[in-house]
Amino acid sequence: MWQKTIQNFTQNPKNDILSGLTVALALVPEAVAFAFVAGVDPLVGLYGAFMMGIVTALFGGRPGMISGATGAMAVVMVHLIQKGNEVGEALATPVENLGLQWLFITLLFVGGIQILAGVFRLGKFVRLIPHPVMMGFVNGLAIVIFLSQLGLFKENVDGVQQYMTGQNLMIMLGLVFLTMAIMFGLPKLTKKVPAALVAIVVVACITIFGGVEASTVGSFIKDGGGEGLQGGLPTFQEQIFTLFYTLAGHWDLILSTAMILAAVGLIESLMTLNLIDEMTETRGSGNRECVAQGGANILNGLFGGMGGCAMIGQSIINVNSGGRGRLSGAVAAIALLCFVLFGAPLIEQIPIAALVGVMFMVVIGTFAWSSFRILHKIPLSDAIVLIAVSAITVWQDLAIAVIAGVIMSALTFAWKSATMIRARKHIKEDGTKVYEIWGPLFFGSTTAFNNKFDVSGDPEAIEIDFIESKVSDHSGVEALRNLANKYMDAGKKVTLTHLSPDCKTLLLKWNPEFETIIQEAIDDPRYYVVTDMLDSEV
Repeated sequence: MWQKTIQNFTQNPKNDILSGLTVALALVPEAVAFAFVAGVDPLVGLYGAFMMGIVTALFGGRPGMISGATGAMAVVMVHLIQKGNEVGEALATPVENLGLQWLFITLLFVGGIQILAGVFRLGKFVRLIPHPVMMGFVNGLAIVIFLSQLGLFKENVDGVQQYMTGQNLMIMLGLVFLTMAIMFGLPKLTKKVPAALVAIVVVACITIFGGVEASTVGSFIKDGGGEGLQGGLPTFQEQIFTLFYTLAGHWDLILSTAMILAAVGLIESLMTLNLIDEMTETRGSGNRECVAQGGANILNGLFGGMGGCAMIGQSIINVNSGGRGRLSGAVAAIALLCFVLFGAPLIEQIPIAALVGVMFMVVIGTFAWSSFRILHKIPLSDAIVLIAVSAITVWQDLAIAVIAGVIMSALTFAWKSATMIRARKHIKEDGTKVYEIWGPLFFGSTTAFNNKFDVSGDPEAIEIDFIESKVSDHSGVEALRNLANKYMDAGKKVTLTHLSPDCKTLLLKWNPEFETIIQEAIDDPRYYVVTDMLDSEV
């Protein structure tokens, strides 16, 4: 494993280093903005982005994927932090910023839950996400990224945030389009340097040396109430272990928030991992990523970061800039920390317009434009799922959208499978009526299965043949048991043939008398083929 890890670090160091620096620049306003959303100091967001980034880069399951502070998790944190601050103010000895301390404690549980998800190998369930859900996910995400950038077109007017107008708006748009033009045109000339990094440097030089008045990272932080990027190293938060007494009566809030944060973080991370897998035509490890995400969130709780998960926008920037190895993520995280420690004055001069232009190009690259072409060609149910997931992603968040999409797809599949069950009927020479069952027998198809039979009108001997059917769950076994009992209660002989071994076992557990009606001596070679396939699946 370590040899593979080292190989992932050294396969293309130049591209990884340059793309990592590009991502670090794009991480700054995102981390600051999400810290404001959660209601914490910008440095907490920056520390969170650093710790998430470095741990997942070194130990995560997807080289080249970027993790940091995210909006999806920041939104969930808001209520917890507000409630904690209220409790802190009401204590006999008030505790300042208790909500933030509660967040650090919650992150310890978040990390534990995510590590358990990896240990129990739950990451593999991302493979169950249907393609329409994935397309809806990336489309909705592209829209969310686009809408999040619109807030950066605001300026502070007499203490009130208002959308830019007049010359300021023209300058902002001009710089945004210049950034996008460089990112679009430069790769056609050379791909030796990341286009996004060149665009940011060029636009920054124009504003700094050309004396162009434009909104910068520094003004963005100050307008949001922050004091600047300058800070020190993250410090161990030993005080959280003395504040557990403040949680009395509020453990339900802590644990429920931890569950939601863990679920949101894992869903967004695993979906991003799946998308980067498709972009790079390689395969990452979902379970390893779960463990790394959990470890990073525990580290955030212990050292004062706001936690987070994988960031799809920055991950796409990284991959498109040539960053495919772990070194790119490590460089991005370390560069971000260096910005905080040493480069704050310089980074604060970078125009927001340059970063907005980079994210707009990410939006264009993320959106699945092919969905417009295939929308009328795919089944109506898939089209509805695709549109619904996109809409829910914008309306709520990514986790809810993905869960809703998977449920919709599962129900659609269950309904279609329920209507597929058939029974071909014929009479043998000895007068036995044969029902040849075709299609899966499970909870959704039991009603249709029962409707195929005429217990009172059938002859004295009945054979139910399952060579082309599979009893898939307890509901199917129960339906078969009830049907067999009806025939036996009516005094008729019923025989079950070509049952799979697992179905036989379940039936005999319910009623040992079924051994007399299950035909064991089978000379049909098709039965052994089907049985071997079922055994191999198990």
